[in-house]
Amino acid sequence: MKNLTRRAIVAIGTSALTTVLVGRARAAGDDGPGVTSSEIKLGTTAYYSGPASTAAAYGLAQLAYFRMINDRGGINGRKINLISLDNAFSPPKAIEQTRKLVESDEVFAIAGSLGTPTNVAIQKYLNGKGVPNLFLTSGAERFNDPKEFPWIVPFYPIYAAQGALFARYILGERPAAKIAVQYENDDLGRDYVKGLKQGLGDKVGMIVKELSHELSDPTIDSQILDFKAAGADVLIQFTQSKFAAQGIRAAAALDWHPMHLIASNAGSIGTTFIPAGAQASAGVITATWERNPVDPTQLDHPAVKDFKAFAAKYMPNLDLNNAAALPGYNNAYMIEQVLRRCGDELTRANLLRQATTLKDITPPMFIDGIGVYNSPTDYRAIHHLQLTRFDGTGLAAIGKPVLLDEFG
Repeated sequence: MKNLTRRAIVAIGTSALTTVLVGRARAAGDDGPGVTSSEIKLGTTAYYSGPASTAAAYGLAQLAYFRMINDRGGINGRKINLISLDNAFSPPKAIEQTRKLVESDEVFAIAGSLGTPTNVAIQKYLNGKGVPNLFLTSGAERFNDPKEFPWIVPFYPIYAAQGALFARYILGERPAAKIAVQYENDDLGRDYVKGLKQGLGDKVGMIVKELSHELSDPTIDSQILDFKAAGADVLIQFTQSKFAAQGIRAAAALDWHPMHLIASNAGSIGTTFIPAGAQASAGVITATWERNPVDPTQLDHPAVKDFKAFAAKYMPNLDLNNAAALPGYNNAYMIEQVLRRCGDELTRANLLRQATTLKDITPPMFIDGIGVYNSPTDYRAIHHLQLTRFDGTGLAAIGKPVLLDEFG
């Protein structure tokens, strides 16, 4: 973020990043809050500080994407004014900032709000207000509840299904494994563990040690020592990049070399594998659904070239190994498509309708074979995952993308 303008730096200091926009006039009719003849005002929160601030690139990518869209004329003649506030990965902060967006800034919708505990904090509030939380970034199952929470629309692979996918891989590769499981003590970690155990079925006794940690913990090194002492030969970490990197380093320091799997949300070369050490990280398995812009096999793909051109112009200090920018970019792309589908009917009800009838819209930075679709009765949108292995340089695919629907 070294080259951010003085205004943006000041804005981050007050927990806000805002794009200021002007568009051409057009009658607003019966449009919803936050919509004028020249503007669509959206709001979101992301981690610009706190224990998960390595993911700040997510929010910055959203902002940068809509700057690009505005430079191209906006959406159906209107510019996008995205107000992105810092939730510091704190539930109380998330609800405070979201209330500000809805009640003071009067945004049309919340766009791609980041984080499981932070989205849990705002779920009831937004649903009660009838404000769409459009394509929130969390795979917790609780967000796919169209009956009770129709205004809460997720866009992320379900964590429980990812856990079950890891279980199937372990059973196939190491059927007599002794598994150690570490998870963060929140809905993200618990959903992953739930899926893992469902996937193991009557083999759940293969888990010899299971420990949780708090995101406020400074280190998890002692847990890695406990896992080794338990005789585990498979280590699974369902946590954030900071702790996954600690786990990789701690295992290497103990000269312990289990089959090591980490959650997709921590499977970043730039924020996990490189900080942990490329040599120590070699062989670690994760999952993805997005193209890697530094993968030598992807360099000539048009979508990768477009992403790099976007980053060079709108995020010049982005480390392309930082995977957090990709979901922000893809999320903003999906929001753009839904807004375009709304046409001139910019009501919250129509926005919800367009966002829950996805078909034949796939972000360009998704790898081939990833299905994207949902319905008003099932909001799950990403239906495949690709298992990968870090080879010391990049992420090498393990087989083909797997359909998550078979895991429930």
